[in-house]
Amino acid sequence: MPKFTQPQSLDNAKKILTNCHIIDPATKYEQKGEIIIEAGKIIDFGPNLLNKYQQNGLYQLIDCQGHIVCPGLIDIQVHFRDPGQTHKEDLITGSKAAVAGGITSVVCQPNTSPVIDNKMTLDYLAYKAKQEAYCNIYTYAAITNSMAGESLAEFAMLAKSPMVVGFTDDGLPVMNSNIMRRALEYAKSLNKVVAQHAEDLNLSNKGCMNEGTISEKLGVRAIPNISESVIVARDIDLVRLTGGKYHVLHVSAKESLPYIVAAKKEKLPVTAEVSPHHFTLTDEAILEHDTNAKMNPPLRSQEDKEALIAALKDGTIDAIATDHAPHDIDSKNKSLDKAAFGIVGLETLLPLSLELYQQKHLSLIDLLAKLTCNPADIINIERGRIKKGAVADLTVIDLEHNHVIDKNQFHSKSNNTPFHGRKVQGRAVKTFVAGHLVFEL
Repeated sequence: MPKFTQPQSLDNAKKILTNCHIIDPATKYEQKGEIIIEAGKIIDFGPNLLNKYQQNGLYQLIDCQGHIVCPGLIDIQVHFRDPGQTHKEDLITGSKAAVAGGITSVVCQPNTSPVIDNKMTLDYLAYKAKQEAYCNIYTYAAITNSMAGESLAEFAMLAKSPMVVGFTDDGLPVMNSNIMRRALEYAKSLNKVVAQHAEDLNLSNKGCMNEGTISEKLGVRAIPNISESVIVARDIDLVRLTGGKYHVLHVSAKESLPYIVAAKKEKLPVTAEVSPHHFTLTDEAILEHDTNAKMNPPLRSQEDKEALIAALKDGTIDAIATDHAPHDIDSKNKSLDKAAFGIVGLETLLPLSLELYQQKHLSLIDLLAKLTCNPADIINIERGRIKKGAVADLTVIDLEHNHVIDKNQFHSKSNNTPFHGRKVQGRAVKTFVAGHLVFEL
């Protein structure tokens, strides 16, 4: 049975992680050896350290059995539904699911009820995170008040919270170009990123899946690729004007990629992420999994899937994030056009991402960079690295662990996934947050 321990309930015991295959993607360091942890931080790492530190004090030895030990994974897009929809997820179940997946830091999205656009809601989230969470909790604050798209939230006040890493109306796009311009300007003055759910709502026209042969076959209203790419193009023009830092959430359409490539060639402050479901599935999954394959942006074509994998390989896409979106059975047990968008992803993030390594699309170091140091850099936090003095957020990965994804074993409150029954290889077997062993398989 998996073991969980909340970090606030543990002491600061000195630890030596032995038999480690250490990988730090930021520096491309790869070496077998030990990691020495004191007071929740890495004080040393490398080969042949065991005798030196065992003689200098009382250390708890933790055998990592030759497995990969890398920086704790960072998921920069999750929905923990707290406050307002805790029957779907809360900070306890969401963070347990995270650490079970090897994830040590998450960024919550502000589309809660009430919206995270005010100090009171932020204070509530901070208090609950401190009391209940198994992992580090960060959040985006809303770009607009109540996410209504009509007026900017109070950026300066919201940015004072150490939890706030940027601004987004995720779940909805910022349709008003002038408001998006001002958001980029104000966020730049605060050294924060603006993250966009890129979707032209007029072009999407309340569609429920990708526009293509499958939507035609099912006779449902659909969402064209261009609904994403036109917003990406507009926003990059605004970045060019303002110099604001801009991040594209869950890229799904091949048409968006040339704009991101061009922005990077200009050295504009533009980054992008992709979710595992978009590089592992296509819209044909709707035929098998029905509403458990309904998400926004929707699953696209095989051509889009291949373009996203190529963009991960060449660095156009910087990070992998789950867009973990838990829903109760009633929200999904409806017709395709009326069911809620979204799937859970925290406990499938690592094994699905490892398929990119197993299929030789990415080296292991490059893949882990998209799960650790790259997302840390996007949101500007001091995580995602193995170095002396760094907080000891670490993930131990057994690359040979063969298993079948079982939604009934998830630690989330919800199990809406199209991956139930999928055979995968590799998973997190230990997760450390600030040196505390919070999860062990």
